[in-house]
Amino acid sequence: MKLSKLCKVGMSFLTKPYYRTRVLIKSGYYDNLSDEDFLKKIFPKYMGYPLDLENPKTFSEKLQWLKVNYRNPIQTVMVDKHEAKQFIAERVGNQYIIPTLAVWDSVEDIDIDALPNQFVLKSTHDSGGIVICKDKSSFDFEAAKAKLSASLKRDYSKIAREWPYQNVPRRIIAEEYISELGSDDLLDYKMFSFHGEPKLTVVCSDRFSKTGTRMNFYDINWEPMGIHFGHYPPLPNEFPKPATYEEMKRLTAELSKDCPFLRVDFYEIKGRLFIGELTFFPGAGLETFRPMSKDYELGEWLHLETVHRS
Repeated sequence: MKLSKLCKVGMSFLTKPYYRTRVLIKSGYYDNLSDEDFLKKIFPKYMGYPLDLENPKTFSEKLQWLKVNYRNPIQTVMVDKHEAKQFIAERVGNQYIIPTLAVWDSVEDIDIDALPNQFVLKSTHDSGGIVICKDKSSFDFEAAKAKLSASLKRDYSKIAREWPYQNVPRRIIAEEYISELGSDDLLDYKMFSFHGEPKLTVVCSDRFSKTGTRMNFYDINWEPMGIHFGHYPPLPNEFPKPATYEEMKRLTAELSKDCPFLRVDFYEIKGRLFIGELTFFPGAGLETFRPMSKDYELGEWLHLETVHRS
């Protein structure tokens, strides 16, 4: 690493608590702490206020409570990017599944020649372990293997104590590449459901732009909610309600009917819906809401008194 970059990294570590916390987590510095002690220690560093697990009020606090107190084995299946497809197919039908091309236990097993010209590679047990190939003739397979190999070594459950990922088999899957014709920025619709009732949708855009991902929040009536979430500011222009919105709500209600909270991610391609993944802890519950009143508003929808500790 060049000296100038090393100095910049060092200064960030010393002066930026958020950055320092992330580095210490990834280095394993907090690994010996219990989940509760870990979350109480890092939550204020991310969120700016102490974590109250005895009387949580905000949505972010209640997600941490669920990490510690609610553990249903089906959650491990639902976050597994391979096994979740069977769960989704059984609940709502396999027409919503992005087709799987292959599954491997190691990056060395990947048969690039057997894949089509366009495809997506994903690790099954984490978030961010993804590689997109739009053209095999220019695809850097060695760089892809390096990224996926690093992903397979990572215990994603340790980063923010999202326990469902702990027992997910670490594998690589290849999926069909899906996109809107002529667009590299496929909109991602993320629907939040509380106790089986869809309540809001986040539209993610600009995911591959230099400016970074944008997130626009809409309530159940598709009215803008005015939320700035973490490091993902909303776009100033609003998005039209998707043609498949009512179908999204129906599918989300069915998939989340046994869950205190669930986020269901959708893609709409030529009028057809695909389900990307299922998530229990958006942003690990460690991304700020501005205004903070929205964190309390969402918190009111999550009724922990009805949740049985497990």
